[in-house]
Amino acid sequence: MDYRVGNIGRIVVARFSDGEDLLEGIKEIVRKEEIRSGMFHVVGGLKRGDFVVGPEKEEMPPKPVWRTLQESHEVLGVGTIFWEAEEPRIHFHGAYGKRDSVKVGCLRKGSEVFLIIEVIIMEIKGINAERRLDPEVGLPLLVFSD
Repeated sequence: MDYRVGNIGRIVVARFSDGEDLLEGIKEIVRKEEIRSGMFHVVGGLKRGDFVVGPEKEEMPPKPVWRTLQESHEVLGVGTIFWEAEEPRIHFHGAYGKRDSVKVGCLRKGSEVFLIIEVIIMEIKGINAERRLDPEVGLPLLVFSD
């Protein structure tokens, strides 16, 4: 385990409307506000989205199992924001529910809002961290720099 201690900086409250891309919108805010490290909470609805529900097998590098939302779902989730080189990377895990069916996974692309999503972004100050590609895992993982 490796960790650092920081402080909460600015807090951004955002509302996304029907048809907007949630993940791209969060990245747009992060770029504009120059948030280098942060976390966020999401509540609302999605009507489209591709998410990962785990690896096929517990081996490296993991081969992701993809699922797709193709109609409106309630969504509740949390995520982190750290940069990889010159690009913010969003790591978002959410629960997606429709009637009596609930799915949970890592939303990665095609995140189209249904009706409304509210996002609370909390900037983390005093943490020097970024995402770097880990060749064994094949994903950009969180690393600290001092």
